[in-house]
Amino acid sequence: MAMGPPAASPDAYVEALSGWQRALVEQLRQAVLTAAELDERIKWTNLVYFSDGPVLLIRAEAERVLLGFWRGKRLRDIEPRLKPSGKFELANIVLREGDGIAPDLVDRLVSDAVALNRELGDPTRPGA
Repeated sequence: MAMGPPAASPDAYVEALSGWQRALVEQLRQAVLTAAELDERIKWTNLVYFSDGPVLLIRAEAERVLLGFWRGKRLRDIEPRLKPSGKFELANIVLREGDGIAPDLVDRLVSDAVALNRELGDPTRPGA
């Protein structure tokens, strides 16, 4: 998906995708929304999920799909494919065509990430 204006809604974001990226984003989105009660929004041109601040994002790109967690560095014992990136404690799993991630693993990552935000607060706030 080329960077451009943000989609009007999470559904529009997914509808703009095609091929393996769309199928993978649909699977990830379903697993994420099943794992916890989250506020799903378009933020920073991505699908972003909030609970006491941002928890995770799903970002479709031309050659990959990212599943990123704001406190992902703390989740690496659950999923070693989480690679540190950017500000805060962000870490991403890079998924390419043919890659997958089990829904039960997504469930555990999301549940633990939500619990960390509940315990520590919004990860984008200083001192959180």
